[in-house]
Amino acid sequence: MTEGNEKVCVQGITGKYGKFHTEKMLKYGTNIVCGVSKNSSVKEIAGVPVLNSAEDAVKIYKADTSVVFVPARFAKDAVTEAIYAGIKKIIIITEHIPIHDMIEIYSLSKEKNVKIIGPNCPGIIIPSVLKIGIMPEKAFKPGDIAIISKSGTLMYEVANQLSVNSSGIKIAIGLGGDPVTGTNVSEAFDYIIKKGIKKTVLIGEPGGNEEIKGIKHAIDKGYDGKIKTFFAGKTAPEGKTMGHAGAIVEGREGSIAYKESYLKSMGIDVSEKISDLVF
Repeated sequence: MTEGNEKVCVQGITGKYGKFHTEKMLKYGTNIVCGVSKNSSVKEIAGVPVLNSAEDAVKIYKADTSVVFVPARFAKDAVTEAIYAGIKKIIIITEHIPIHDMIEIYSLSKEKNVKIIGPNCPGIIIPSVLKIGIMPEKAFKPGDIAIISKSGTLMYEVANQLSVNSSGIKIAIGLGGDPVTGTNVSEAFDYIIKKGIKKTVLIGEPGGNEEIKGIKHAIDKGYDGKIKTFFAGKTAPEGKTMGHAGAIVEGREGSIAYKESYLKSMGIDVSEKISDLVF
């Protein structure tokens, strides 16, 4: 997922959001080695060299990770370029990427063994080590709890709660809420198990049953840590899109009531409000 020593390339660095968040990430201590933009008139942003291709980012600066701020209509080309250039971790912040584009990206990433986080996600943060994304760093105090979240804004609220009233954050992973994402809950748990993290908060949303699958997967893999869950959108009516393209309640199994009931039957801690999320 991330180790803390990544050589990060910002794709779309010359755009408004790319520039703004590059400056924030640099200030946090993230090792941004270069940016990539099709705007050939800009050679530098915040002291970071700007190149015209991901291929050059790998060749010249040995970039191994990219964070994508490229507009949705160009995102597939940018991610595909990064994959073929040899970048092995790609965090896609961009929202509104067409589903068929994301299906192609997902398929290619699996074929080339590339780890994708997102799209439509806040990214990843290891507090006091690095931030690859857009989350407000003040909400994340270093600690020993992992957060896996399909919701961006709610991840910030939960992180703040755990930072102020519990033992702080080891890593927070924003998976994104779209129907097709590069990394799912099960894969996030694989990373947490590998890192030996024993406290996990999973923030879920209406629609699908990825949260249940992910927790079952973790238990099957022998995860013996504590898992707490919290679901956003408890009042979502069936068939209603709730902000994220993926957060659509489709039948009983996609409802939060079903997921909470199922997880409780498994012995998983289901929190009714954010203030209950303490270890």
